[in-house]
Amino acid sequence: MNLAIDINEKMNQIHVQLSGEIDAYTAPKLKEELYPFAEKENACIIICLKDVGYMDSTGLGVFVGLLKSVRKRNGQLTLTGLSNRLERLFTITGLSDIINITTNAVGENE
Repeated sequence: MNLAIDINEKMNQIHVQLSGEIDAYTAPKLKEELYPFAEKENACIIICLKDVGYMDSTGLGVFVGLLKSVRKRNGQLTLTGLSNRLERLFTITGLSDIINITTNAVGENE
């Protein structure tokens, strides 16, 4: 399965819309696309996952690494629009305690 990545950067705010599956095959592409934004000071990265149907542990690892990189540079990472399945995955792994997750899809219509 493929992963579509749509990135819209406005000053230090980066809005990312993902659709498809995040797994061992697509995670390297996701990492390659997102990590350069995490290198910016005070970046605010908002990732909408409403169109992501599946994510495995490789995908979770991408978000953990992204969070670490963003925090090093005083930035913020927010995940939005998670399905019940994805929200449960983040909760079970304890990542919902360290990653900012909102139920609404921030920035969708901007």
